[in-house]
Amino acid sequence: MKFQDKVVIVTGAAKGIGHSIALMYAAQGAKVVLADWDAENGLATEKLIREKGGQATFFLTDVGKPQDIENLMHRTQEKYGQINILINNAGLSRWKSPYELTVEEWDTILNINLRGVFLCAREAAKIMRQHGGGSIVNISSTRALMSEPDTEAYAASKGGIVALTHALAISLGPDHITVNAISPGWIETGDYDQLRPIDHRQHPAQRVGQPDDIARACLFLTDPDNNFITGANLVIDGGMTRKMIYEP
Repeated sequence: MKFQDKVVIVTGAAKGIGHSIALMYAAQGAKVVLADWDAENGLATEKLIREKGGQATFFLTDVGKPQDIENLMHRTQEKYGQINILINNAGLSRWKSPYELTVEEWDTILNINLRGVFLCAREAAKIMRQHGGGSIVNISSTRALMSEPDTEAYAASKGGIVALTHALAISLGPDHITVNAISPGWIETGDYDQLRPIDHRQHPAQRVGQPDDIARACLFLTDPDNNFITGANLVIDGGMTRKMIYEP
């Protein structure tokens, strides 16, 4: 139980990957702070963790709003006294032709996905360094490395996260704060049983990913025994970005 009583903030914790990350840290004995703009599912996640015997607190948070981020960090410090781990998972996706994408839509995606990651990391680090350091994991995407059409804003935000990660790792290293990124590929957060055999076969790992695959990677990167790992981007995609594809 290396995470016993560690204070872990997970943004975007109400559903999907963030939900699984929060549950896994709670199962390891951590005190988990759930941050999300979805109050209904955020409170449901808090209730589920507590029913399982874990410790969790939900704070309504929109990472697109700098004041919400400052409030999240201050309230966490007030409740638990410190912050040991931050998982920057909150993000927004929107597929739209670059010919039609508005400036406002671009700014919304970049402000939530990229600026929010920076501000969360900075504000958490201010508290971490007062207590000997900590660990930050930023959730990027394989779309930082490859693309489908009409994903410019999302791809730019996720590529920015990878670059921001190694920059923060250098800046925060003297404060004993590690900063790493995870770039998930296809992680199915809906009905896994409805996936087709071809969906699994197109992955070299022979299956589509699941949220717990990412949660386990978060545990690995924030394990105190792994504090030599910083500035890294861990691609978890079942091998898809290594698979050469030719048109028939």
